Amino acid sequence: MKAIKINPQFEDLQPITAKEINDHVQDIKKELENKKQDKGLFKVKTANEWLEQAKTTPIPEMLFGEFWHENEICILFADSNLGKSILAVQIADSISKSEPIRGFKLEAKKQPILYFDFELSAKQFEVRYSVKSETEKVFENHYSFDDNFKRIEINPEAEIPTETTFENYLNQSLEQSITETGTKILIIDNITYLKNETERSKDALPLMKYLKALKSKYGLSILALAHTPKRDLSRPITQNDLGGSKMLYNFIDSCFAIGQSNTDKSIRYIKQIKARNTAMIYDTENVIVCQLDKPYNFLAFEFLDFGAEREHLKNITEKDRESLIEQAKELSEKGHSQRSISKELSISLGAVNKYLKM
Repeated sequence: MKAIKINPQFEDLQPITAKEINDHVQDIKKELENKKQDKGLFKVKTANEWLEQAKTTPIPEMLFGEFWHENEICILFADSNLGKSILAVQIADSISKSEPIRGFKLEAKKQPILYFDFELSAKQFEVRYSVKSETEKVFENHYSFDDNFKRIEINPEAEIPTETTFENYLNQSLEQSITETGTKILIIDNITYLKNETERSKDALPLMKYLKALKSKYGLSILALAHTPKRDLSRPITQNDLGGSKMLYNFIDSCFAIGQSNTDKSIRYIKQIKARNTAMIYDTENVIVCQLDKPYNFLAFEFLDFGAEREHLKNITEKDRESLIEQAKELSEKGHSQRSISKELSISLGAVNKYLKM
């Protein structure tokens, strides 16, 4: 009888047990069942099935206190020159080192972060995180960032392919940075560079769909910075102060804002505007008060206290009110609509209507 030779590569294979076969069959059944539940754009499951699926997903951890959690698209907005970029860099530095900012919680582990800086040049960035020499025209004693902090700016020498637009090429390059680094946390400074127009729903909707698709595809946490139009500093900050279409606000998971205190130009307050993973803790009655300071080589928000937003709002005097009434009437006589007057003077439409009747 001729001996049968066994291929060496199969010698270490173990026989498949009945349990393993059964488990494999069950997995196939579940996969087929899931496909049956997909209805075009929709996934249809019972409420209990959704809860079972959710049990396998970890609880999102805090990246910047209750303001921003993992797996969220969050927007930070404020008027110009109030320190959005300063706070964003401080948050990125905190996450990259797993060192919480004083006054704010951090639960997430130390990890890489991509900071897309479309605002500052490398030299402007250096000014904020170094000390100017008193004897020479140079900056010295530079702050030491962790290598987890990856700052990205647009390459001015890059050539845009003729078959695509700058906007599309920017999005492709952004996604390429994510795949090449494997980073899960993004800060975008600022959102207008991803979409030139966000004032109208038809323009804002594609942008938000793009960000949500990125978030789902790569399991990202995204913080995007945005501007607010000129606003009435006597009124509390609300969702209506977020520049652009309300579509931005509707699609995001969380949102917070920076306001300037009327009591001191170096004082800022941080206010929660929207939250899904937590209660609204830092509302108008409980804002976080900080001081913008650079004690050495790191420009940052320094936690001071908690307070009510009204303590930092501008008080409108009777003289101020009379001036607004006069300006509103002058603009109206020049043919401006009530809406344009509202934007120009940073007052509500109701106030404009009331002033024009006086």
